[in-house]
Amino acid sequence: MKEGYVIREQSLPHFLTVTVVDWVDVFSRKNHQDSVIECAFK
Repeated sequence: MKEGYVIREQSLPHFLTVTVVDWVDVFSRKNHQDSVIECAFK
């Protein structure tokens, strides 16, 4: 995945695309859930 994307329009909705690597369910891990939620509501 490319790094360094910048969200320029903070007031507009954005969409997240997730790629599965080795079928690891990251959303079953509490710390990963919290990170996604925290980023979504900043």
